[in-house]
Amino acid sequence: MRVAGIGFRNAATKDSLQDALARAIGDGLPVQAVATESSKARAPAFREFAAALAIPAFAVRASDLARMVTPTQSQRVKDQFGTGSLAEAAALVAAGPDARLVEARAVSHDKMATAAIAENEGTDT
Repeated sequence: MRVAGIGFRNAATKDSLQDALARAIGDGLPVQAVATESSKARAPAFREFAAALAIPAFAVRASDLARMVTPTQSQRVKDQFGTGSLAEAAALVAAGPDARLVEARAVSHDKMATAAIAENEGTDT
């Protein structure tokens, strides 16, 4: 299973999230689900984004995000969520045990959203 973790600022739009995902995927395989922190999962931009993709959207608890060590380290994100990258941590948590990042954090053109891709070959969709 391939999962895209999404991080975004409050002012981000659905287009910001779509751009971040496109940059993370590049020429790679599509994702089967998207994930973000639980309070952000209720944001209209994320809900519209997930609905447009027509794939499952997961809300990840902040306590689970805080357990993830990520290659990208943002002090602002660490202060808020307890991990260096919301996108990377959300992807890893949602992809399940033994998941690995296959695409590190990519940033949308407007700098409002990030996306990272994790994969867990042992998990079915």
